[in-house]
Amino acid sequence: MLQIDRRIKYLLAGLACFYCLFWAVKNFLNILRPASRASLPLPEITGGPDPYCASGSCREGGEAFFDFTFNTSPANAEFSITFHDGLQKTGIAPFREALPPGRIRLDIKYPGYETLSETLTLREATQKFYHLDRSGQLVHHLLDIESVPSPKALAFSVNGSELWSTMLLNKKRGLGVYSSSDGTHIADIDLDGGGGVELVFSPDGSRVYASQMETARIYEIDASSKTVLRTFDTQSAWTKVVALSLDGKYLYAANWSGNDVSIIDLANGAVAKIATVKTPRGLYATSDAKSLYVAGFASGELEKIDLGSKTGAVIYRTGGAMRHIAADEQKGVLYVSDMAKDAIYEVDLKTDSVKKFADTDHNPNTIALSPDKKILFVSCRGRNAADDDYSVPGPEWGSVLMFDTENSKMIDAIVAGNQPTALSISPDGSKLAFSDFLDSRIEIFSVPPYEKLVSGNGGRSAVYRQELIKK
Repeated sequence: MLQIDRRIKYLLAGLACFYCLFWAVKNFLNILRPASRASLPLPEITGGPDPYCASGSCREGGEAFFDFTFNTSPANAEFSITFHDGLQKTGIAPFREALPPGRIRLDIKYPGYETLSETLTLREATQKFYHLDRSGQLVHHLLDIESVPSPKALAFSVNGSELWSTMLLNKKRGLGVYSSSDGTHIADIDLDGGGGVELVFSPDGSRVYASQMETARIYEIDASSKTVLRTFDTQSAWTKVVALSLDGKYLYAANWSGNDVSIIDLANGAVAKIATVKTPRGLYATSDAKSLYVAGFASGELEKIDLGSKTGAVIYRTGGAMRHIAADEQKGVLYVSDMAKDAIYEVDLKTDSVKKFADTDHNPNTIALSPDKKILFVSCRGRNAADDDYSVPGPEWGSVLMFDTENSKMIDAIVAGNQPTALSISPDGSKLAFSDFLDSRIEIFSVPPYEKLVSGNGGRSAVYRQELIKK
């Protein structure tokens, strides 16, 4: 009897050892990855159990794996994935593999580019595309929105969640609406079978006003439902830039071929017109509703109109092609782009004196200020294919420049695509969007705080120009 008891004990002990060995091998195979162990743990993803797994979301044994897929620009970038337990997986993008849930650290490298690092938690199948920034770049390329034909103007919604784009001379859709976080297409808005050229949000964000060049109309659109509410006839020709009074009661429209500005009373739709310099484009109505500044393209004239008497006078003439206006009334200045002079001019609102603010690359067009007015963003189309032809790509890439408004120093620069034109800054200043007009593409970048920009040794401003010429 004693001998039988001993045999049973030995058998049970053997089974227990086999059971432990079986589960040890099984768990080892489940977590094994063809990788090397990190020499030092990453502090942001270590130091205790993974909270996602600790919550019970990870199944014992690691059966609940998720597909993780990503690619990069430039292509074939090197990557390393560091898991919570310190194991690493390395390789060359693109990447697709089932990984266990929980936190991972992804590092992506490519010669001549900044290393991109991201910590993320896998909770479902995840697909990513990463844009690497050239060495020294301070703003960060987040994403592209492709297949947006002739994106002429851009505007973020008042909460920054949406990005609206006009599509010039487009017969199928005049406006497109996209998510500013991931580029998802939200809606298309038909403008009676015509395109859109410029747009502006009402102060409360409930309405969007979009101009249609070919019909000289302006469409009032409900920003929530994306439906057209009213249509205004400017009673002129080739309407382009639209601007609102500070209180949102009046809409101003620059009529390129009409050589005038339409003033629309939004309460009753009444339209009045004021003659201007030839080919008016950029507009700015002062906050006191007393004056309207008009940028004339034909001769580089800046006109100031008295909205009381409806009379105007040219206060400055460059002989170039003034295009767009951005204002900082708290500081008491306007900034005006001149495409023919490759320059930005600064206007003193008290004296109407004008001086050059900064030189730019070829063909500066749209300009925008950050919400705190400390940074001026400038999109430059680049050199045209020919003096009389800008409808096809030219010999150089376009650029987007950033200037410190305190001292006019360039603080970063982006080498863009073919003819960057539209430009918009999110209401919180954290995102920059611009269009590569001839590429049918919108690019979105994150913008760091002003303090980081001004302390970044000019970003890429000292080196980017050598990359503008196409090779």
